[in-house]
Amino acid sequence: MYTHCPKCGLEYEVQPSFFQGAMYVSYAFSVAIFITVFVVTTVLLNKPPIHIYMINITVATLVFIPFSFRYSRSIFLHIFGGVKYEPNVKLN
Repeated sequence: MYTHCPKCGLEYEVQPSFFQGAMYVSYAFSVAIFITVFVVTTVLLNKPPIHIYMINITVATLVFIPFSFRYSRSIFLHIFGGVKYEPNVKLN
């Protein structure tokens, strides 16, 4: 992730270690992935053995790591960093 926005120059890291709080948002994403994969596996495979659940959840989590990492930081920045998205602002 960039330290500054390449278009407007906004500094993303408000203070040192600012994004450590994004771990909690990432944790929420992981729990949502776990529950979704668990329910889908249970419904589609009709209560398979536990190792099937473990494999499915591990693969899904690894696939979604890049999305979880970026979106958790972005969400945390928008909630606690005071960043507002303004699509109609003209840049120089």
